[in-house]
Amino acid sequence: MTEPETKTETQTLLAAYDEQLRATPPIPPAGVTYEEDGPLLRTVGQGRGFVSGARDLGVYGAELDALIVRQQDFFAARGEVMEWRTRAHDIPADVPDRLRAAGFVAEEPATVLIARAAELAVGEPVLPEGVTVRRVSAEADLRRLGALQSAVWGGDLDWLATDLLGRIAAAPDEMAVYVVEAAGEMVCTAWLAFRPGTEFASLLGGSTLAAWRGKGIYRALVTTRAALAAARGVPYLHVDASDDSAPILRRLGFHAVTTTTRYVWSPGRADQPDQPDQVSVRPK
Repeated sequence: MTEPETKTETQTLLAAYDEQLRATPPIPPAGVTYEEDGPLLRTVGQGRGFVSGARDLGVYGAELDALIVRQQDFFAARGEVMEWRTRAHDIPADVPDRLRAAGFVAEEPATVLIARAAELAVGEPVLPEGVTVRRVSAEADLRRLGALQSAVWGGDLDWLATDLLGRIAAAPDEMAVYVVEAAGEMVCTAWLAFRPGTEFASLLGGSTLAAWRGKGIYRALVTTRAALAAARGVPYLHVDASDDSAPILRRLGFHAVTTTTRYVWSPGRADQPDQPDQVSVRPK
């Protein structure tokens, strides 16, 4: 009798990601709604439209093309840019090709990383002398956060403050925003988003001013957020990581389970500007 095959850690984590995190949207802030269109879930009301689906969409060929066109028509009627996010292991495998054929532009892929929170929540965060970590929710602090994100990423990300305020108001226990300060200056930010109904919390928005990189600040914020997740009994941490941050996170114990790519389309435009959303602001 053949013994059943044992899943590897990566396979276990990927299965949990597909079955839980992708199937359960976050609690939306006021004014944001979810709409189903066949196998897809549309997020409406954020200024940019978002489309997501399960690993297997279950539609192929002309039916898939029609599904793509329906999303374009929907957001074109609203005059909004839209984003369709794919994963490397999704089915059907030709979704990226069909999105490109429909005028979507691929952005740089990110690595989907998952870790067990309890394994990262070990010891106290180590920070440089005179540097402190603080959890924030006040509008003034979040406006400063938006300014720091703009400085790090070279674009206008002030809208992040409004987005985070709305999410905290909608579900104050599900969003934990942290800032790192030195002599009153905000030098790094990051937040942790819990996903009720799942065993996951996501590490988001990790960004550090250039002069403060390489000092262990980002690592300290990972430990801080892992400790909060572990204290809440949440087993898994998730990150969509850039090429810069993925090696750091893997050294901390994260497992790479797949990659994700944003495909962006705008009515009447052939190329799409990069505008990171609150989920995909990547650690820096």
